[in-house]
Amino acid sequence: MTAVRQLHDIGRRRAWAIWLTGLGVYVLAIFHRTSLGVAGLIAADRFDISGSQLATFTVLQLLVYAGMQIPVGVMLDRFGSKAMILGGLLAMTVGQLWFSVAGSFGVGLAARALVGAGDAMIFTSVLRLIALWFNARQVPVLNQLTGIVGQLGAVIAAVPLSAALHRWGWTMTYATTASLGVIFTLGVIVLVKDSPYERGEVERIQVRAMGRSLVQVFREPGTKLGFSLHFTTQFAPTVFALLWGFPFLVQGQGRAPTEASALLTLMTFVALVAGPVIGRWSGRHPYHRSVFALSVVGAIALVWAIVLALPFPAPMWLLVLFIAVTAIGMPTSMVAFDLARSFHRSERLGRASGFVNMGGFTASLLTMALVGILLDLRAPGGPATYTLDDFRVAMSSQFLIWGVGALMLRRYRRRSLARVAGTPGALAALRRGETLLPGISRDRDD
Repeated sequence: MTAVRQLHDIGRRRAWAIWLTGLGVYVLAIFHRTSLGVAGLIAADRFDISGSQLATFTVLQLLVYAGMQIPVGVMLDRFGSKAMILGGLLAMTVGQLWFSVAGSFGVGLAARALVGAGDAMIFTSVLRLIALWFNARQVPVLNQLTGIVGQLGAVIAAVPLSAALHRWGWTMTYATTASLGVIFTLGVIVLVKDSPYERGEVERIQVRAMGRSLVQVFREPGTKLGFSLHFTTQFAPTVFALLWGFPFLVQGQGRAPTEASALLTLMTFVALVAGPVIGRWSGRHPYHRSVFALSVVGAIALVWAIVLALPFPAPMWLLVLFIAVTAIGMPTSMVAFDLARSFHRSERLGRASGFVNMGGFTASLLTMALVGILLDLRAPGGPATYTLDDFRVAMSSQFLIWGVGALMLRRYRRRSLARVAGTPGALAALRRGETLLPGISRDRDD
């Protein structure tokens, strides 16, 4: 292999500037993604829609997001992070501006789909920058920080956006948020560089070989293990924060909108604190990553079972505990991208991360749809008529998704360990705490 000249230092000042710029874009993407969460009841009134139609906004947005992960992964490996981030910013800005003037359900759906398309380009692009610009030991922690600090976008959407909607109205609020994309576009153009190396870690895939390369990436057991881990751990906090958490707390648990917003904010801050701890732990104990994820899923399912089984609204202390435990699912889902990095070389990280990222959003889509359908069956009168009993039935659909995910996790953990054990030196390296494995994600003599 031809030697590639390194032009910039790894993990130094320029790397941090690039990461912080990408992180800022990701915060904006999360803000746009979750901006409908606290506006759900307002949107239902504005567009005169039912609960399942309200869910369709977020379901379509995430369906576009999940469906684009493979194409985005291919383009990311071919064109690099900078081009993808700029494309994502353009799509989100236009989509949010369009949503601000949408007056019908159909136009609103099209605008949210465009937001989802732009959102789909951001996260894996930032993860690729981290993988190329930082040392292996720094990557798990920075991945966690990216995923969790990005959730500050949800905090901004939960409190200031709610206040802005009531003060300025729908059009002015969403148009103002759209204008932020212009500022971030300038920052990316000036500061972001794809790689510290002369040629960059980019694989120039020929179109005819694209299908074959995707099959190779997907057949890797570590890809399926990452998909399963993301599928199982991410959907509960995502569904709660993006769509059904606010109505569940207000309509089901009888909490004031300000209390519900505060609890959603708490979810973000718990994840923010837990993220670096989980990232550091997963970087030191890569052999136990999937077992840890199963333990977290069990804890989340337990607190949900307790809250849903109560014949009366949960007391505040229990809701705080319930929110805190559910929140841990988000940073735990980030471990899935560490798995992808362990089983793939850097030139294939875009495609591998795309497959992995589909996991949680596929589960989120299924759950959002199930909850919306069950609520409509029990309360045809719409969101204003939802009761605690309605939410008990609808939210219980999550246990089906957790069960399927846990079975997938166990299955692909066994297959992935067999893959590692069959590669000389890889299992010993994994047990020592190495995340880049000889013969798999790096050459033996690296």
